[in-house]
Amino acid sequence: MAHHLSAKKRIRQNESKRLQNKYFARTARNAVKKLRSTTEKEAATEQYSQVVSILDKLAKKNIIHHNKAANLKSKLARHVNSL
Repeated sequence: MAHHLSAKKRIRQNESKRLQNKYFARTARNAVKKLRSTTEKEAATEQYSQVVSILDKLAKKNIIHHNKAANLKSKLARHVNSL
């Protein structure tokens, strides 16, 4: 167990950041699933811009890797264009 105050603070910070990252990543996965299940072109294009924004923010904060975000955006764009 940590004895220094700074180590205890770091443990608290890590736990809160872990929960935030978990929440953001889960929200993004749900948004991606929702977009993939959409069959209407207009609704899909609206959702696509929102999902891209979410993925870019997560990649910028290093919650997901930037290549993963790029791959997801590419696959989703293909899905939207195929509708």
